[in-house]
Amino acid sequence: MAATTSESEKKQEEGAEAEQVVNPWEVSAKGKIDYDKLIDRFGCQRLDQSLISRLHRLTSRLPHVFLRRGVFFAHRDFADILDAYERGDKFYLYTGRGPSSEALHLGHLIPFMFTKYLQDAFKVPLVIQLTDDEKFMWKNLTIEESQRLARENAKDIIACGFDISKTFIFADFSYVGGSFYKNMLEVAKRVTYNQAVGIFGFTGEDHIGKVSFPPVQAVPSFPSSFPHLFSGKENLRCLIPCAIDQDPYFRMTRDVAPRIGCHKPALIESLFFPALQGETGKMSASDPNSAIYVTDSAKDIKNKVNKHAFSGGQDSIEKHRQLGANLEVDIPIKYLTFFLEDDVELEHIKKEYGEGRMLTGEVKQRLVEVLTELVERHRRARASVTEEMVDAFMAIRPLPHMFD
Repeated sequence: MAATTSESEKKQEEGAEAEQVVNPWEVSAKGKIDYDKLIDRFGCQRLDQSLISRLHRLTSRLPHVFLRRGVFFAHRDFADILDAYERGDKFYLYTGRGPSSEALHLGHLIPFMFTKYLQDAFKVPLVIQLTDDEKFMWKNLTIEESQRLARENAKDIIACGFDISKTFIFADFSYVGGSFYKNMLEVAKRVTYNQAVGIFGFTGEDHIGKVSFPPVQAVPSFPSSFPHLFSGKENLRCLIPCAIDQDPYFRMTRDVAPRIGCHKPALIESLFFPALQGETGKMSASDPNSAIYVTDSAKDIKNKVNKHAFSGGQDSIEKHRQLGANLEVDIPIKYLTFFLEDDVELEHIKKEYGEGRMLTGEVKQRLVEVLTELVERHRRARASVTEEMVDAFMAIRPLPHMFD
């Protein structure tokens, strides 16, 4: 009987995993993403209030809205990074982008907005990887198109306000070689094909380019991959802000790191930014109506929010006044949680809307205002980014003031 029970439990677990697919290339679910299950499956930890309070104390900065509201919710060894910082040991940040579309949507901006806060709060250097090689292998793109998109996306990243004296942006097609390539081979030699299949779900139909890619994303977390930046500082720790779908890359990296004499990278991981239609996955660049783009006009934003943003409001005003909105499924409330800075106003809207005194149209109107302001601000910043600025951020150069 016990054996039967364990078999049925195993089937239930497999069924739950089948209902929820989360890996670096696909995020989908039959309902809402179950983040507790993801934490259990991936083996990371919840980011608790004590760590956020400690960050506040160490940096003397109000924690970012993404921390205050649980957008960045999981971590690996973040406490170790804070321990090191408190001892006076420096670290560096590493994040990235796979350039598969001309323009970024709001979901793409989230890790960069948060990384900018971390760079400013800790005054540390940052490396940003543009995986143009990955997108060539996974998408129907030529090498030249992948390289062009990387450069276009770099302009959106620079527009987030990173400090050029502390930031190095690189594209794989241009940068991979030398010490970086040596580290790739050190990692590749220590991960078996079976391990890669177990971690990433590769199948016999996948070409070998895909199977060989993970070390490319792993090694920016080792300072020796950047001798022009970190020569003589090979003991630096690395902190990676990213969405939780990138976790498999760094589980692999953390397994290999001690075997090649490197620190395990630490991670701080975010929820997915949901599609306008609801929380069954993340915003997709392949479905323009699922996403708000940084190139959308005020009219586009208004139309998308009003037509496509899934509402938790009731289907009649009378019923809504009586029952209030279901905030758990309401996308305008989710988006305001990400982007409305004012904590007091957000709580007021949630209370009024949840108790039926505020209508869906009013909440959507406030969201349109918030998103239009955000997108307009980003568009102005991007318009000021020149080709020369892109060249400057991507130039292989020392950063003498990176810890100032």
